[in-house]
Amino acid sequence: MNPSIREQFPILHQEINGHPLVYLDSAATSQKPNAVIEAVKHYYEYENSNVHRGVHTLGSRATDAYEGAREKVAKFINARSTQEIIFTRGTTTALNLVASSYARANCKEGDEIVITQMEHHSNLIPWQQVAKETGATLKYIPLQPDGHIELADVEKTITNNTKIVAIAYVSNVMGLIHPVKQIAEIAHRNGAVIVVDGAQSTPHMKVDVQDLDCDFYALSGHKMCGPTGIGALYGKKALLESMEPIEFGGEMIDDVGLYESNWKELPWKFEGGTPIIAGAVGLGAAIDFLEQIGMDEIAHHESVLAAYATERLAEIDGLTIYGPAKRHVGVVTFNLGDVHPHDVATVLDASGVAIRAGHHCCQPLMRWLEVSSTARASFYLYNNEQDVDRLVSALIQTKEYFGDAT
Repeated sequence: MNPSIREQFPILHQEINGHPLVYLDSAATSQKPNAVIEAVKHYYEYENSNVHRGVHTLGSRATDAYEGAREKVAKFINARSTQEIIFTRGTTTALNLVASSYARANCKEGDEIVITQMEHHSNLIPWQQVAKETGATLKYIPLQPDGHIELADVEKTITNNTKIVAIAYVSNVMGLIHPVKQIAEIAHRNGAVIVVDGAQSTPHMKVDVQDLDCDFYALSGHKMCGPTGIGALYGKKALLESMEPIEFGGEMIDDVGLYESNWKELPWKFEGGTPIIAGAVGLGAAIDFLEQIGMDEIAHHESVLAAYATERLAEIDGLTIYGPAKRHVGVVTFNLGDVHPHDVATVLDASGVAIRAGHHCCQPLMRWLEVSSTARASFYLYNNEQDVDRLVSALIQTKEYFGDAT
């Protein structure tokens, strides 16, 4: 990866506790390049207005910027049409939209919803709620010892009673890339739709929703160099047209009477109220930034860095790495002996190294791993091998500090 890319992230050029910052928490949220910061700033300085309604110049500029961002999202994930892109607050909101609108209308007692134990809570709790409210049964695809999924187990778990399969493309804890395309084929063969949590895949690899043949795909802007509070839901047009909105008010209506109303066409019927305009503009700028670098280049860089990190971390006695030995996504989850992950993260922070500690919104997976929490280092396009070396050095110091606990 070109070293000049790192220079475009102003937040990285600072010291934390007297040490140069090493940011290894991109799976939680990525940092923002100058291009995104300037795009949001430019919008507020020169284009700020509400969209779709006004005929004045600022309104037209804001609408063009907002809808232009939708076009960029559609192209980035290869949707067939901008009508299939719904702007949301992020992956969580997008998944809840599918659960609240599609699933509640299409699931009943005796139906099945299939997920895995490694799902982020955002792709688990909504389906728990749907199951409670509709009488559907929640089923789990078994995990292999290293966390990966065997397609033979998928075949056994999905049946003719399955209505929804919901799965993350990439695990935020294990760094696994699931065979979503093959799982989609199995789901469709059994008459089910597949919902893909793309929060951890969209920033790191090329995504083609048509090739995957997924029915719904959710993403978050803040994990892919964009602003917080903006994301998108992709849905096949026929499915979105069959769904009812879950938020009602301005923007999403076509005609309102005293006792009955009807809705705008896609995608606006799902975007009630003033939308997240500046966020969408920032997300569009983030997509431009990522495409200039190239998603294949980013994926290759992370794969090399993840391999290096796994190799270096394995040198530390008493450190346990969870997940497959070989991984292609820059997420490495571990524990250092009996030292609590929060203590590990605190000592690392004293050395200027930022990692995540906790259950990572994956408590069922923590129980499957037989731990209460873990530490997680996650890498992105602005990280390098020197960052990994700083992590390893800080972990060795942590090990020495806690002595017998490791």
